[in-house]
Amino acid sequence: MSDTPFDEKIIIFKALSDFNRLRIMDILSCGEICACKMLEDFDITQPTLSHHMKVLMDCRLVIGRKEGKWMHYSINKEKVDEFIEFIQYLTNDKENCICKVERGRNDE
Repeated sequence: MSDTPFDEKIIIFKALSDFNRLRIMDILSCGEICACKMLEDFDITQPTLSHHMKVLMDCRLVIGRKEGKWMHYSINKEKVDEFIEFIQYLTNDKENCICKVERGRNDE
């Protein structure tokens, strides 16, 4: 797969396309939480939660820190803000929009 400005964002969209991962992001919106506490809100096993957390951490939406035997997770605000900016960029008119570039080529 080629590296485009969209590649990193596609990974984030895929991470957020799962119901449990959306719930995790919602839970984390209240602040840092231990995985042991997060498990109380789900009907899933610890390995399944770990998988979901790995997906969210791999796309850098979530930050994890180890304390003893437990992981504590929080939202990576910088990455979330960057993603919000991307959504705004994607959904607003811009000079280099693909529709304008494509139309310009067809008009020649």
